[in-house]
Amino acid sequence: MNENICIEQSATLHRALAALDASGIGIAVVVDPEGAVTRTVTDGDLRRMILKGAKLEDLVNTLPPQPPVTVPQGTSRTDALSVMDAHHINHLPVVDDANRLVELFDRKSLSKRIFLSPPHLGTLEREFVEEAFTSNWIAPIGPNVDAFEREMCDKIGVKAAAALSSGSAALHLAMRLLNVGAGDRVFCSSLTFVASASPITYQNAEPVFIDSDPDSWNMSPRALERALHDARAEGRPPKAIVVVNLYGQSADMDPIIELAQHYDVPIIEDAAESLGGKYKGRSSGTFGTLGVFSFNGNKIITTSGGGMLVSDDSDLIARARFLSTQAREPAAHYEHKEIGYNYRMSNILAGVGRGQLKVLQERVDARRALFETYAKELSDIPGLTWMPEPDWSYSNRWLTTCTFDPNASHVEVAALVKSLADDFIEARPIWKPLHMQPVFQGCTYYQHDNTSVSEVLFNRGMCLPSGSNMSEEEISRIIDKIKLVAG
Repeated sequence: MNENICIEQSATLHRALAALDASGIGIAVVVDPEGAVTRTVTDGDLRRMILKGAKLEDLVNTLPPQPPVTVPQGTSRTDALSVMDAHHINHLPVVDDANRLVELFDRKSLSKRIFLSPPHLGTLEREFVEEAFTSNWIAPIGPNVDAFEREMCDKIGVKAAAALSSGSAALHLAMRLLNVGAGDRVFCSSLTFVASASPITYQNAEPVFIDSDPDSWNMSPRALERALHDARAEGRPPKAIVVVNLYGQSADMDPIIELAQHYDVPIIEDAAESLGGKYKGRSSGTFGTLGVFSFNGNKIITTSGGGMLVSDDSDLIARARFLSTQAREPAAHYEHKEIGYNYRMSNILAGVGRGQLKVLQERVDARRALFETYAKELSDIPGLTWMPEPDWSYSNRWLTTCTFDPNASHVEVAALVKSLADDFIEARPIWKPLHMQPVFQGCTYYQHDNTSVSEVLFNRGMCLPSGSNMSEEEISRIIDKIKLVAG
């Protein structure tokens, strides 16, 4: 807190003017000898006093009495702004139990929001976008798209990639490429965003949901094995397995791949959240027949909206490009023999992606460092545990996620999320498992063992703000609020 904003009752008007000048905010707080707040004073207050004949040598306590508007320490930003609105003021003293000044809220900084995972743009993106403008190559496909695909392949170590309009588009095309159709079943992680499973229904197929394992929060090999065994016994093997890499961390791929090969089922690796993460040193998203990435605005790198479908099968990616450009046949006129989609990424957005991809490791490093800060600073909170990172995993920590054990903590996740929201800090519960979603009511679900791990995580877990461009002030603000509520 800027100490220049405090002046004693015995100070002169000249001293008060000097304090206002030094603080640069147009307001000072008057305190008595014990430090208790007695009023605030503004430039206008002093100007009016002088115009009425007061001298600069007169004391501040000659100002007309004016009971101060204050709020107690711990008042939420939402409530503080309501007080400001009610009294038509832009500054508000925060006081402790002895009425001593703790902080001075100002409207501009008070209303600043901290988002869960905001975009983090740099300077390189502009260069590639400028190329698109200069060449007038704005529409889908173009040099940036081709280069973005090549650079992605080089970055993660795959043979082919198709830049698309979204991760959801990539998942949908993956279903088409693997011939998922009406009456088929596709196994899918349950603890994930709805977009992981929606493309199954686009193809009129049936999702079957698989629980998480407690070691990684991702698809449980134990539950998957039971599901595959039952499917073979029923004579209805799945057409594909959608393995989701949650919150930046890979699933335990070795046992999942072994099961998929044993039952001859292809894997779609939904790595929408895990670009930059690794499994046993190999890039996330490169283990399945097809891999999917998202570049939505909240992802670790962004193209505003966009996605990528990758594979070591170049023929599959070639067909993905064909289907994503309305399945237009190579003819001088517009010839179509099957239904396609308008799913290609624009040359402008691909330029943004190229610039973002170059700083991917920096973004991963920043988010991992933020996680370490949270883990260190909040280590004393009872019952709080973090999403585990097994020895085989290198998580990009896209989101820092934690749980509160109800047997050791008084924290209710919903209440903590609301308390943070009242201070304009965005936090969220863990994904609600898809088998619990009304839209998938009646779908088959295989849990890990006697306990549904995904349901436990949903009931106890939350995601903290994890932007790679958050300031130290913002990080401290989040940590202080959590300590106040959960400590």
